[in-house]
Amino acid sequence: MPASAAPLHPDPLRVVIVTLDNHLSGAVERAAALLAAEGITIGFHAAADWDRDAGALDACRADIARGDIVVATMLFLDDHIRAVLPALEARREQCAAMLGLMSGSEIVRLTRMGDYRMDKPAKGPLALLKRLRGSGKPGASSGAGQMKMLRRLPKMLRFIPGTAQDVRAYFLTLQYWLAGSDDNVVGMIRALAHRYAGHATRAEGPRDYPDVGVYHPAMAGRMADRADALQAVANPRGTVGLLMLRSYLLGRDAGHYDGVIAALEAKGLRVIPAFAGGLDSRPA
Repeated sequence: MPASAAPLHPDPLRVVIVTLDNHLSGAVERAAALLAAEGITIGFHAAADWDRDAGALDACRADIARGDIVVATMLFLDDHIRAVLPALEARREQCAAMLGLMSGSEIVRLTRMGDYRMDKPAKGPLALLKRLRGSGKPGASSGAGQMKMLRRLPKMLRFIPGTAQDVRAYFLTLQYWLAGSDDNVVGMIRALAHRYAGHATRAEGPRDYPDVGVYHPAMAGRMADRADALQAVANPRGTVGLLMLRSYLLGRDAGHYDGVIAALEAKGLRVIPAFAGGLDSRPA
């Protein structure tokens, strides 16, 4: 993440994350336990809970109102956007930074990071944000191309001064979140806290993981990019392929996958659990 845009200070910091569902809630909880010693607390809110829990939406709005850094991500549904948009708009100018990631345009336009505001016309290097919109054409090349661009742009922006550094911070935040392991969630929060709220602890850069590969709970490292990393099965009764979403594995929310793998193996089957960054015809 670029050098801090605020003077270093030890004040307590509240980071609020509002997202679609709970699959990264475990990673955020573990990050909160680690970062508490650094004076950082984290509020996590999933839009999927708002219909099931009458108090969940009110708690989310109240947390937004006191958040120092607010990250809203994966909010596409109109009901979800309308539920929190007024709270986000009210907090935008009072918080240290607000980020709208991979959400409806109403949410994304609220992004404010240092001197960079997403609701202003993009000029110069800031116009590079448009490169991640995608072509809208069917097929896998658009998503794969966007991911390559996402990794490349922070390197390109690194040496451009001024507001481009806030744009770089935006792209790095996307990288952290899309590869949402425990390490990357901690890194994302530390990086934002350092740059926009003056916290002293610097972050490690986003950790990369294979876009596609295989997974097994008993395998060293749990993930690999080649199928031959899986343990061989002697005389299997058959072979079953299992396609999984990478984000659940990185967030260590894989109990449902582990259960399916164990049940199939108990029947004497060889299981090839493959993962991809998205289940949209990518080459898993």
